[in-house]
Amino acid sequence: MTTCSVSKGCFVFKPSPKKRRVSQKTAHDFGERKNDSEDAELRFVTCQALWNEIKWETEQIQEDLNKQLFDNLVNFLRRSHSESQEKTSKWTCRMKSREIPTAALVLGVNVTDHDLTFRSLSEVLQNNITPYIALLEAKDCPGIKNLMQKLMGQLMNCYVDVDSLEDEDYVQVSQNRIRCSMTSLINWYESVTKRMALKKTETPSKKRTSASRHWQSPPVVVIFKDMESFTAKVLQDFIVISSQHIHELPLVLIFGIATSPMIIHSLLPHSVSSLLCIELFQSLSCKEHLSTIIEKLLLTAQLPFKLGEKVLQVLINVFLYHDFSVQNFIKGFQLCIVEHFYSQPLSVLCCKLVDAKKRVNSLSHDQCENIRRLTSFRRYVESQVSEKQIALLTADDFLKEVIQKLLEDLHLYHENYVSVLRCLHVFTSSLPKYPLGKQIRELHCACLENRVWETEEYESSLQLARMLNKSDLVTMLQQCVEIFVSSSGKEFGKTVEELKEFLTQFQKLEAEAFQERDVSVSSQKELQKKTDLYHLQKTLLELKESRRSKKLTKFEMLRFEVVDYIDSLVRKYLVPADHKTLHEVVYFNTASVLRGHLNAAPRIALHTALNNPYCYLKNQALKGDGGSISNKAPDICIVYKLHLECGRLINLVDWLEAFSTVVMAVEGPAAASSDQVDDIIHARFIRAVSELELLGFIKPSKQKTDHVARLTWGGC
Repeated sequence: MTTCSVSKGCFVFKPSPKKRRVSQKTAHDFGERKNDSEDAELRFVTCQALWNEIKWETEQIQEDLNKQLFDNLVNFLRRSHSESQEKTSKWTCRMKSREIPTAALVLGVNVTDHDLTFRSLSEVLQNNITPYIALLEAKDCPGIKNLMQKLMGQLMNCYVDVDSLEDEDYVQVSQNRIRCSMTSLINWYESVTKRMALKKTETPSKKRTSASRHWQSPPVVVIFKDMESFTAKVLQDFIVISSQHIHELPLVLIFGIATSPMIIHSLLPHSVSSLLCIELFQSLSCKEHLSTIIEKLLLTAQLPFKLGEKVLQVLINVFLYHDFSVQNFIKGFQLCIVEHFYSQPLSVLCCKLVDAKKRVNSLSHDQCENIRRLTSFRRYVESQVSEKQIALLTADDFLKEVIQKLLEDLHLYHENYVSVLRCLHVFTSSLPKYPLGKQIRELHCACLENRVWETEEYESSLQLARMLNKSDLVTMLQQCVEIFVSSSGKEFGKTVEELKEFLTQFQKLEAEAFQERDVSVSSQKELQKKTDLYHLQKTLLELKESRRSKKLTKFEMLRFEVVDYIDSLVRKYLVPADHKTLHEVVYFNTASVLRGHLNAAPRIALHTALNNPYCYLKNQALKGDGGSISNKAPDICIVYKLHLECGRLINLVDWLEAFSTVVMAVEGPAAASSDQVDDIIHARFIRAVSELELLGFIKPSKQKTDHVARLTWGGC
């Protein structure tokens, strides 16, 4: 590759995705952190397998959640295309024939997720409706000419991005570029549809492939991925031009909207918006999408990897307070997986229970020692008798048997935990003011943090649950029965029987209530018949005494029993995960590491890199006293440390002399007498000062021409 430039410089050529080579040292690097390469390759393979399973699961969730939306869009395109094909002489239809079918797709403010949604949508449309789809972005279409060029390039496949080809290929493409106009697009469409019709007539019906799924004259779908970012004039001109040729080119527009459908009327005047036949489509809320992801990935016993409370809270806070991006949440989840398998040697046991048992038998003595050093395992050893303690700390074979049993208990804990958590959520999600949260993820975080039954929110939830009416209580019990029946836990057979017994008692109470109602009606009639004042006073006093005693009714007593039984399940099964032995094997709890990766602090990172370059370069020559200025450090680091010793204004001459003194300490006296070396040092100084100015540490001063002003104080 060659470049045309008047000066020397560094040019970046991005390689083609097909030519990139995958590094073979990945598994080796996986175990370099703590010099623990014993199981590095196995941990790396386990991490990859786990992530591939999670990735496939998230793609399935995305597909299921978007299915209804995509089906509605496909039906809209079919309906609009069939209407445009019908020929009629009615005046209203002739007027409507100028309207462009338009789908206003409201996707929400999670803009980073839109790209994946549009890619999936284009695949669905290509498989079911039309092969002619163009996805346009505002950054590529500053004018109508650029928009037409991008549109025709995607439809005709005659324009390829410069970054993805070699220079020779790009030159050849640019020579074949045709004139971008609506007439050229129409001529191209007519020729393509004629060719497709000829192929269909010539090809036998048995040999027809994907082209047979499309119509004879399939529509051209233009997707504006970020409509709010498009210039109003560009949209107006394109819509007006397209409406004049809609009878020749079956065009369908899809507007990707992040805010509100009212943006269409804000960008387009009535004379232009009246040329569109708009139908509104609403995607699923990103919060509901996140709840589904958490429920499928975290609240399940099928996936062995789990997130600790603080780590999960960091990811949720980034989602709620930064971008509402589900894809970024999944990337953060992937980062947690990689960090867990990279930093925890015992993560080799974070796999399916059957595989984990097999791997326990092949644990080395060092890995057994790692298990003995775990906090949860030490706590478990201290609770055992002295003979067993000695065996656990000295005999590896006995330790492996115990580890297999503890891993079984941990797996069983997760199965029971998920079912009881869902049952508790059924009761708490409909309470006033939601003391334990409306979403199940909030309840999950509360249970992971500490014993949930010791919190004030839980006590207030129980008090509110003891005031539920009968219909709500029966409905909740039925939902809990369904949860426990479908659960994979084996301990809930008796629980299901108990809940069904409660439902039977509620039905009996309902039958008794009908009988008591009949008795009370008859007693009231008898009371009305009696005219004796003595008997009337006696009856009223008895009613008054019964109200004073305030005895609990049968329904209230049964309601208390139900709530107490749910409370007993919570206390038994919703123990925090950090109270379980070997939870460190499957739980990632290092929230500080995750926060350091996700919450960027560029100023601190810059100061660290310039003040202590060894932190990033790992060059032993740079390792030394942080207060001294090493002549082996990069030029910008030397200039930065020197500028920290100056005041508000820095004299460039003094700064250059100080820089030269530091650098010449390694060059030697022979280099000091050479003019060429002075020029090189001068050039290095100018470049370093320019880099500092680019980073925002200094700026030119108007007070003195040979001075610069310092902009930062306090080191970092």
